[in-house]
Amino acid sequence: MIGGMNTLSLAQTVPSPAPAAGRTVGDLLREWRQRRRMSQLLLATEADISTRHLSFVESGRALPSREMVMHLAERLEVPLRARNALLVAAGYAPLFRERPLSDPQLAAAREAVELVLKGHEPYPALAIDRHWTIVATNNALAPLLSGASPELLTPPVNALRLSLHPRGIAASIVNWHAWREHVLARLQRQIDVSGDDTLSALRDELAAYPAPPGADTADPGDASFNQVAVPLRLRTPIGVLSFFSTTTVFGTPVDVTLSELAIEAFFPADQHTATALREFAAASERGDGGAEAG
Repeated sequence: MIGGMNTLSLAQTVPSPAPAAGRTVGDLLREWRQRRRMSQLLLATEADISTRHLSFVESGRALPSREMVMHLAERLEVPLRARNALLVAAGYAPLFRERPLSDPQLAAAREAVELVLKGHEPYPALAIDRHWTIVATNNALAPLLSGASPELLTPPVNALRLSLHPRGIAASIVNWHAWREHVLARLQRQIDVSGDDTLSALRDELAAYPAPPGADTADPGDASFNQVAVPLRLRTPIGVLSFFSTTTVFGTPVDVTLSELAIEAFFPADQHTATALREFAAASERGDGGAEAG
């Protein structure tokens, strides 16, 4: 566990920020259109409106209706948090609620996350928010975190910072350079989609971390697997373990918090890892979890 965080955090969710002063709904729509690399003609065609009308909306010469704001946001695949910002900038009330995870109405979602995490054992899994803050883990994560500084394991814990920080588990990552490249590329894709300034700051922070002592530029052991996915190869008390990961999100959420919640599930990339984790879990249940595998 990470400081006892094997259950969902009940911390209050940070409310959506108000649009920056002076930013009109037209400014925001144009920004999202450009972020999606769409011309006015393409967006107007997909939204089944005239290019003239879209131009008037972006320039501020026409104020879109609430329905038009949502229509354009849907075509632009704008995240729910940002859709609220668009509505507020246009003078309308936010449409999507942002409840804390402790809200009784999210009880079913919390239970679903906990079931997925528990059901994934003996393999590690964790739930994260939009900024990669860990909100829940399962008990199989513990072997991966040996050697990390306690300060990085004190909530709120950022999963990406924990993996690449010199006092995190960076020194335990066998293929640190390949994993770092994968993490930064994935983070950049999130930034491109969301336009999130906090993620941009996190990317810059992670990119500035030095390589751990002994990290090789050429990472051994990846050649047979990296044609499918970049593995995480980690030195742990139960041997060198190799993982690939999948991401699970809620389908069609209408709550901001749920729309930004994801489960990262790690699967064994080789038979040794699968066997080691099963044996470790069995030893832990017997009370002799100090036994080492392979």
